[in-house]
Amino acid sequence: MKASSPSLPRLSQAGREPIHYWKVFDHRGQAKEVAIPGEVPLTIKVDGKEVVTLMTLGTNPEELALGYLRNQRLLERIEEIAAVEVDWERQTVQVTTRHGRGIPELEAKLSRVTVTSGCGQGTLFSCTLDKLYEQKLPWVSVRQSTIYGLLKSVAGLNRVYRQSGSVHGCGLCRGTEVIMYVEDVGRHNAADAIAGRMWLDGIEGRDKILFTTGRLTSEIVMKTAFMGIPVLISKSGVTQMGLELACDLGMVVIGRARARRFLVYNGGEDQVIFDAVPSAEKGEQDD
Repeated sequence: MKASSPSLPRLSQAGREPIHYWKVFDHRGQAKEVAIPGEVPLTIKVDGKEVVTLMTLGTNPEELALGYLRNQRLLERIEEIAAVEVDWERQTVQVTTRHGRGIPELEAKLSRVTVTSGCGQGTLFSCTLDKLYEQKLPWVSVRQSTIYGLLKSVAGLNRVYRQSGSVHGCGLCRGTEVIMYVEDVGRHNAADAIAGRMWLDGIEGRDKILFTTGRLTSEIVMKTAFMGIPVLISKSGVTQMGLELACDLGMVVIGRARARRFLVYNGGEDQVIFDAVPSAEKGEQDD
């Protein structure tokens, strides 16, 4: 994490414990304690104006708010923001700008909202779609061996999921290195939290990979594009609209990635280098 700068916003550092415990009765009628993930509403306000309420684990609320505003293209420059302060009693995160004028044309933008298929219902504003094709993703290649190494690297990072289930995770990766891993009740929240940290630290996406445990919908493809990340990998599959957008944007899309198996939905012909195919499988392919 970079050292704080006078031009960066002040953060409240109000992350919550994601795991809670509950008494249950199993199929034998025996009582035991199990772990469950937290879930709390968090309303994002910008200069006092309400923007949206998200359901979240609450582990990275400041980054989540920043990433949401960035990925929705509601605020364009991190230097605009003076402070991000979470108040869990009121279940709000107050984003204060330096100019105090809030989000330009907020009412018009809020009037044109698409509810997406994201876990817990995601949202897309008209300004998000308008600016999507301004994104220029670099042409990159990715090695099969790198995919395998990345899957091994993220395997032990899903702490909340392993204890309680019911959450998704996203990882920001450079090759097989996991720079940041976030779990939340929805994969779009986890992606937004990563976007927020990238925004704060000035991290570029051009040489990165975004890994997610959830399905690749159009919303996740768009968030990945807005982060400037050219490669998207998931343990799950991809929707038709998500794939069409990825093809238009030139994004490498890899799904059903588990252990040593995956499917390349886009980029398989020239951007994925198959350098780890066992000789027996190579022979089968040649046949």
